[in-house]
Amino acid sequence: MITKPLKKVYNSTQDYIFILIGTLLYGFGFNGFILSNEIITGGLSGLCALIFFITSIPISFSYLVINLVLLGIAYKILGLKFVLKTVFGVFSLSFSLSLFEWLLQGMPILTDEPFISIIIGACLCGTGLGLIFTANGSTGGTDIIAAIVTKYKHVSIGRVLLFCDFIIISFSYLLFHDVKKIVFGFVEMMINNYILDMVINSNRQSVQFFIFSQKYEEICEAIIKEIDRGCTILDGTGGYSKSPVKIVVVLAKKSESVAIFRLVKEIDSQAFISQSVVRGVYGEGFDQIKT
Repeated sequence: MITKPLKKVYNSTQDYIFILIGTLLYGFGFNGFILSNEIITGGLSGLCALIFFITSIPISFSYLVINLVLLGIAYKILGLKFVLKTVFGVFSLSFSLSLFEWLLQGMPILTDEPFISIIIGACLCGTGLGLIFTANGSTGGTDIIAAIVTKYKHVSIGRVLLFCDFIIISFSYLLFHDVKKIVFGFVEMMINNYILDMVINSNRQSVQFFIFSQKYEEICEAIIKEIDRGCTILDGTGGYSKSPVKIVVVLAKKSESVAIFRLVKEIDSQAFISQSVVRGVYGEGFDQIKT
């Protein structure tokens, strides 16, 4: 039996591993497919890419320096708790960007295929960011700016991030004087955000069961014992028969739905089951509530 302190250490270690994997994916996708094709993306990495093309300062260096400044401001305004959650992601992504700058030497993975490169790079970056955010991590940058703005203004974080991305990508026209590169930048932004959303939501997809059966106690005990999911038994009244009925309510991961179906049917083949997809289930065994 895993004790609570060990489980906490295990979960924290797992989060750091996912953040590291996510930053490595992002660093590879950004350097190998996006930066090497001279495409400016949104976020702080896009701003650092602009600085790189103007001054030749490595992106990993400018990314780290700007983030340290932003973290200092965030510490004053948002407090230590916010900063601690961001520091590992910042240093991990800075290391990843530096690693692939050295390994790839600015050479594109695919030559003469800018559009395909943007699609692949966006998918890798979006997947990486999805893993980072799923593990309750952050890469700093414009996330910090958005958090500071929303503290004082009634504007959503998403809207602030979108505004920052639009300004950074549009500014690349002054550097390259090429509308096509701006279009590529916006394509990357859209694909990146779509993949990011897919990764986060696929991890959070859960199912809700309403199980109507005379053998509700046996079903409930079996789900608790074999599936390791809690159950709630509700009292109901049949609309037609007017007789009392018991309803077993279960919230579970989508991957557990087949096992629950089989378990219920083994106990009561006449059971009536309703299943629906839910997102954003918070509490023990599901996602943690973030404040």
